[in-house]
Amino acid sequence: MLANAQSPCDEGIIQAQRKLARAASAASQPSARPASAGGETSRKGYALAATVLGSSMAFIDGSVVNIALPAIQRDFATGAGGNLAAMQWIINAYLLTLGSLVLVGGSLGDRFGRRRMLITGIAIFTAASVACGLASGATALIAARALQGVGAALLVPASLAIIGNVFDGDARGKAIGTWAAWASITGAAGPVMGGWLVDAVSWRAIFFLNLPLAAATVGLAWYAVPDSRDPDAPQQFDWLGVLLVASGLGALTYGLTRVPELGWLHPSVLWPMVLGVVTLAAFGVAQARVRAPMMPPALFRSRDFVGANLLTLLLYFALSGVLFFLPFVLIGAFSYSATAAGATLLPFSLMVGLLSSTAGKAMEHLGARRMLTWGPVIAALGLALMALPGVGWSYWAGFFPAMLVLGLGMTIAIAPLTTTVMNAVSTAHAGVASGVNNAVARVAGLLAVAVLGVVFALALGGPLAGAPAAMLIHAFRWVVLATVLCALASAACAVVFITPCQSPRAGAAGQMKHR
Repeated sequence: MLANAQSPCDEGIIQAQRKLARAASAASQPSARPASAGGETSRKGYALAATVLGSSMAFIDGSVVNIALPAIQRDFATGAGGNLAAMQWIINAYLLTLGSLVLVGGSLGDRFGRRRMLITGIAIFTAASVACGLASGATALIAARALQGVGAALLVPASLAIIGNVFDGDARGKAIGTWAAWASITGAAGPVMGGWLVDAVSWRAIFFLNLPLAAATVGLAWYAVPDSRDPDAPQQFDWLGVLLVASGLGALTYGLTRVPELGWLHPSVLWPMVLGVVTLAAFGVAQARVRAPMMPPALFRSRDFVGANLLTLLLYFALSGVLFFLPFVLIGAFSYSATAAGATLLPFSLMVGLLSSTAGKAMEHLGARRMLTWGPVIAALGLALMALPGVGWSYWAGFFPAMLVLGLGMTIAIAPLTTTVMNAVSTAHAGVASGVNNAVARVAGLLAVAVLGVVFALALGGPLAGAPAAMLIHAFRWVVLATVLCALASAACAVVFITPCQSPRAGAAGQMKHR
């Protein structure tokens, strides 16, 4: 469920490569294109299929694991691995490595070849999936999930860059639309398929589902994808920045996940949190001093860029948090099967998939600032509706309208984020800006699971296993309250930071005046 909503700047990564992609393709693979127009079109179609399948592995896996968490918790309940902190780290481990390495993954593709990074990422992701399916306990599963995040950090940016390299002009727009449509379809189908596998087979089956997808993707990539690279890519990587941001977030999140068990002042909680804050502060200092920073400080001189990323952090914090705890409540308090819990999110996913293009057209008339204000407000209303259902409520009276309203709000908000971020910086920094915004969305999910886990555990007042339905609903309502406040705060960010303009085109023109 957590990964159903696409990160807002995925398409921006493609847009950022438009100039360099043409030159890189011609220089690196002059003979890669088939001689006939029909053969060329066919190869491009297979290349698009490879990127869709590769990205779908990450999207499906990210969305179905939440549905499987209650079954995993029951399976590991006899040991220490069945507690809430362990369940949080099954999600956190994946988000931590993905969020901290996605920028590096894009840079590695530019330097060493995008097809090579796509296949490497798929190989790592698939091996980690097998390890997840065979895990004998929570510790082994968490370690395998972290490795999955490393693979996803390589394959997701590589798949997007390949689309920007293979397709030109109007064909690129159609390819992006196809990729985005399949991302929504897999996001909607993933929880349903995963829930059915959990009910009919085992939670372990959801991880082995990646094996045939990986085989098909690698075969298509070898056949149809040119191994393009960026000849002007920087020769240095900010390995220090990667180490600092990953270790800082890891230490901070570890401390937060131990709070429900040990309390805020326990040394095992306090010291990791202090270490995390200090390390992240060192990351900020290092970024201002290294020659090729992972996150260039100059980006944050733009008011629009800062506002869009704060909005992303708060809005995706709210969305990720509520979707993490929803399966526990649906299954534990409302007696849903895993399949039914996965299907609960279908209205949300379909709303985003069907209305995204309409929202993009509306942006030309309403402007990004207005949509980034009202979208989160409507999303906050949808989140608030999730607090209404009590014991005995039907899905249609309780969660269905909440999902519709939440989907509408997120659809309105997601569309303008890419444009706002891309217009806020110069063309030379467009790719980095897209990567930063993508990473912010990933990190938001990581922090949401950790922070709201504290809220949920304190409100629950006891162990998750065997908790009464009324207490689960009570704890979930506190989580909902926190997410509503975050969504409203994200709307406030749009009002305070985003520059008002008549349309995205006007905004882009305004940016050009200052370059």
